Amino acid sequence: MSPFTLTRTLPPDATAAALRADVEQGMTRPPRHLPPRWFYDARGSELFEEITRLGAYYPTRAEREILRDRAAEIAATTAARTLVELGSGSSEKTRLLIDALTARGTPLHYVPVDVSESALTAAGEALLADHPGLTVDALVADFSTTPALPTSPGPRLIAFLGGTIGNLLPGERTSFLRMARSLLSPGDALLLGTDLVKDPATLVAAYDDEQGVTAAFNRNVLTVLNRELGADFDPESFEHVAVWDAEREWVEMRLRARTAVTAKIPALDMTVDFAAGEELRTEVSAKFREARVREELASAGLALHRWWTDDDGRFALSLASPA
Repeated sequence: MSPFTLTRTLPPDATAAALRADVEQGMTRPPRHLPPRWFYDARGSELFEEITRLGAYYPTRAEREILRDRAAEIAATTAARTLVELGSGSSEKTRLLIDALTARGTPLHYVPVDVSESALTAAGEALLADHPGLTVDALVADFSTTPALPTSPGPRLIAFLGGTIGNLLPGERTSFLRMARSLLSPGDALLLGTDLVKDPATLVAAYDDEQGVTAAFNRNVLTVLNRELGADFDPESFEHVAVWDAEREWVEMRLRARTAVTAKIPALDMTVDFAAGEELRTEVSAKFREARVREELASAGLALHRWWTDDDGRFALSLASPA
């Protein structure tokens, strides 16, 4: 049996259909919005990797610090023989977990789940080159629905890293956590990464760097619409905006029309008009406190057992299991 398999559970046109649905809904209902998943074409992924190296963008470094310091403890606590990663991307940070789990001397089954087949293939091949005893069962799937995970040995550890859960609205977070709970059996665990509430200046700076990389990343979503839907947006007609919503405790990224803008989207037979100053919300990034994480996990039938932060208390990893 090959140590690397890739299973496609999404129909060939699933991504295109989802994009059309999101644009049709998001552009016609106030407030105008698009989900952040459309940032990540090849160029968007490159820009995000550049963002993670910026001094002001702390989440990636903070989470990596926790994984570096706690991976062995996570491995010992869970004794996981299968690691499932939802929204795995390049699987770069996950290497620290894989190293710790394989160091225990038992074979490890890694199940990365992502919508990008190319990312899954590249990550799987790179991991197998470094871990010849690893088994990789990659799954092309959308974690917004319940993925059909392959049969694999337990205990199972499901990881959802990067603070990505903060990109989900409250109702979406509830649905996601309940879905994750449905994948867990007794003895399994969920490892969740959450960015933490801190001073607004630090938060906004992480999403509005002086170099303009995040601005380019934000505007790239319009380039995606142009390429995939035949739209004629001029990305430079929009300025990047990042604001802290103290009531909801999240950062919003928006695109604000510099002047009146009219754009055609032929694939949807749609024309979109923006008044000068009108905004399109492109991302919500919720920030958390321990009590809120515990409460949201509990509402999904999960009990929080371990809570780790980086030395500066900027980011947290929590370990939860079925209640």
